[in-house]
Amino acid sequence: MPFHRIAFLASTAPAAREALALLTGLHGQFSTDEADVVVALGGDGFMLQTLHEMQGRGVPVYGMNCGTIGFLMNTYATEDLPARLDAAEEAVINPLAMRAERADGSVTEALAINEVSLLRAGPQAARLRICVDGKERLSELVCDGALVATPAGSTAYNYSAHGPILPIGSDVLALTPMAAFRPRRWRGALLPKAAVVRFDVLDPEKRPVRADADSRPVTDVIAVEVRSEPAVRHRILFDPGHGLEERLIVEQFV
Repeated sequence: MPFHRIAFLASTAPAAREALALLTGLHGQFSTDEADVVVALGGDGFMLQTLHEMQGRGVPVYGMNCGTIGFLMNTYATEDLPARLDAAEEAVINPLAMRAERADGSVTEALAINEVSLLRAGPQAARLRICVDGKERLSELVCDGALVATPAGSTAYNYSAHGPILPIGSDVLALTPMAAFRPRRWRGALLPKAAVVRFDVLDPEKRPVRADADSRPVTDVIAVEVRSEPAVRHRILFDPGHGLEERLIVEQFV
């Protein structure tokens, strides 16, 4: 579809701020309330921030890489931007919903586009019990942490933790441990997208754990529930032939 009203957003990186000044001078600037497309200038972290900010508005986001990592971004160029936007391919992704219970009885809910992770917060390894759809699957995982990743996030923290890369159209989530000590050879699991994963923290006072939803931390958690949230849809635009599906395939042959 043709886009006529562009809102440019930029990270604080100098390259992104320079790009913002140049592109708004060439194409003008609309507010995010008026725009029919948002162009995010930065890296993957800023792209995630922009998607969270645009949640519920139904406006697609086209990223241009002005940062150090750009898996969710397109190549930066000032030429023919309107034509690139009109020709772009759209991917729709659903985030994860996290419900984290803390030792003081409080509950924090958040959405994560890439992953929800649990990480040890002290010198000793974490001890986690893992249930899927109400059924206990691991009575004890001793580890540095564990995460649940979406296909879009499978090349991020999940990949660094030796988790699998998931095709963007797959109805699958990756459950990946980090530095698992017991069971020593457990490498994680692939779960249906509709699965509900619950982590219970064993011995939380001696072995404290924090939870992160796209790097937004919740400290001193005692239990974390993670599920896909199909009611929330994030629209991301990519140059033809360089969409998430192709990038996920290419990444596996690097």
